[in-house]
Amino acid sequence: MGVAAAPSLPASDSDRVAPSRTHWPRVARETADDLATDAAAREQAGKAPFDEVSRLREAGLLTLLVPHELGGGGADWPTAYAVVREIAAADGAVGQLLACHYFLSWSARLFAAPALAAEIERKTAAEQWCWGGGLGRQELPLTLVRKAGGYVLDGRQSYATGILVADRLAVRAERADTGEPLAVVVDSARLGVRIDDDADTFGQRLAAGGNVEFDAVPVAAQDVLGSLSADEDVLSPRAALAAPVGRLLSAQLLLGMTEGVLAEAREYSRAAHSPWRPDWPIGSPQDPQVLTTYGELTVLARSASALADQALKAVHGGLARGEDLTYDEYAEISVLVAVAEAAASRAAQESTARALDIIGARSVSARLGFDRFWRNARAHTLYEPVTHRLRDVGDYFLNGAHPPFVLPVRP
Repeated sequence: MGVAAAPSLPASDSDRVAPSRTHWPRVARETADDLATDAAAREQAGKAPFDEVSRLREAGLLTLLVPHELGGGGADWPTAYAVVREIAAADGAVGQLLACHYFLSWSARLFAAPALAAEIERKTAAEQWCWGGGLGRQELPLTLVRKAGGYVLDGRQSYATGILVADRLAVRAERADTGEPLAVVVDSARLGVRIDDDADTFGQRLAAGGNVEFDAVPVAAQDVLGSLSADEDVLSPRAALAAPVGRLLSAQLLLGMTEGVLAEAREYSRAAHSPWRPDWPIGSPQDPQVLTTYGELTVLARSASALADQALKAVHGGLARGEDLTYDEYAEISVLVAVAEAAASRAAQESTARALDIIGARSVSARLGFDRFWRNARAHTLYEPVTHRLRDVGDYFLNGAHPPFVLPVRP
């Protein structure tokens, strides 16, 4: 397995100037425009996205969340969410790849000691690592067996995002002696790590997903970030924020897909004709069915976007609270994110399906690639079922129950 080549960096970052507030939005737009030019052709080819990772790396987006003093972009989560949404509008699979990278490369801040987290982020920036894997619960967990000076990792993780192009893997494993779940970092090139790309999914084909097997892989003590236990005696409210942080990435990803398909459908509609009345241009006030459909989908998209903005403010505020955050505050943040993810899921599924109806029979053309939006959105929502989020919201509303600490399978 190869990885996308990292550019050489200056020996010192001490003289680097922090980017302005407008820098990352502009870079994201430029990168998204670049990805959009050949999105359909790349998706149909279905090759491992080494080139796409190189584009993200060259734009500086892989190190966006790393603090400036550690050699990164120094951006915050609101900026990262906006970048993921922009990229996902152009290419949903690459958006997921980037979202997974952000979540996993940043997770050490919540689960590891500050010195270890800083060292990991420093290396991420210096070596321009791309991260893959996943910290969500697996039906057959990976196992860690205690050995002198560390552990040995065994097991198989099915369809983990980004692993075909990742330099570092972050995975969930359970200690064989205690059953405690731990976040573990593994070099993807280490002996005993076997990666295959036989996932064969119908959507999100460029998210570099595949299966990874660990056969007696040595894990040093410093490569164990910390506990993923949901026990409140172990899990602090601050660390628990990892769940809503990751789930809001899912919502932004879905919103990006929604906005992407509506934008492409609008451009095509303005240049094409109505499937209901070929003599009427789509987008004309003479075509009430098309206008009504666009109106309904716009309401869905903007409503979901407003809920995501509300959830983003709550997450950002929770992170700023740090160790002062309480479990009640964590619960409120989690519910707001669950509401946003549920709304984004509905908006994405309806928009990507009904856009095909607007375009009509022409949408079956593989050359146009409109089907990729539906396949990408549907694949993501199957891995992250909205039913679970609705149940959490309902239980909180009716019974005041705190949502469980459940990390996303595919952020």
